Amino acid sequence: MPFTLNVNGKTTSVDVPADMPLLWVLRDVMNLKGTKFGCGIAQCGACTVHVNGTATRACITPVSKAVGQKITTIEGLSSDGRHPLQVAWQDVDVPQCGYCQAGQIMSAAALLASKPKPSDAEINTAMVGNLCRCGTYVRIREAIKRAAGISTPRTTQTARAAAE
Repeated sequence: MPFTLNVNGKTTSVDVPADMPLLWVLRDVMNLKGTKFGCGIAQCGACTVHVNGTATRACITPVSKAVGQKITTIEGLSSDGRHPLQVAWQDVDVPQCGYCQAGQIMSAAALLASKPKPSDAEINTAMVGNLCRCGTYVRIREAIKRAAGISTPRTTQTARAAAE
């Protein structure tokens, strides 16, 4: 069945089953590989995209529910990779393996859109559904604060390692 989607500001028609998860439409049909498959049950956050600005797990969202919605993937967050979160992620050197990072950034972007200067508690609450098997949570929080323009002292590798 054909569905018309608005993904990253572009209208696209896809001919897929109504119950096909948005994740697979994005990755396999539209070739947008930034959104990752992690658990398939909305518990890890690797598949996080925005649907009308809200962080949404693409692995459990049927494509039929995405029709008429504004969908943003990591590829659509910034055309040149210069979104403040992407810059902060690089400045703070957040990723290790990198697998979860697109989902982490998309959840953080939704947070900053609703709370431009979040507290540590607000960051923790917003990010609790995103798992990082490398344990870079301290750096993730630091990068979110940096992107929000909240002054944070640059931690050293030793201090960061001790905190993680």
